[in-house]
Amino acid sequence: MGLAKEKKTEIIISFKEHDKDTGSPSVQIALLTERINSLSGHFKSHKSDHHSRQGLLRMVSLRRRLLEYMKKTDNKAYQAIIKKLDLRK
Repeated sequence: MGLAKEKKTEIIISFKEHDKDTGSPSVQIALLTERINSLSGHFKSHKSDHHSRQGLLRMVSLRRRLLEYMKKTDNKAYQAIIKKLDLRK
């Protein structure tokens, strides 16, 4: 259940820091957030899908670690991404 190529490109364009940026923490956090949101909708109709739930927990954990890294290294960018993605922190 990956992201569509157009959606992924749109997210990368809106969160990139320079022209060839695809792997900065802000881009990774934005992509993970989109995948987490789409999986959350999946669980409304598939309550017993425990394998996907394990993947969801893994993605949430990875996003949390990336957010902690951003908070340590660039607090201003951290605050901006929290506000832009409307995350609770």
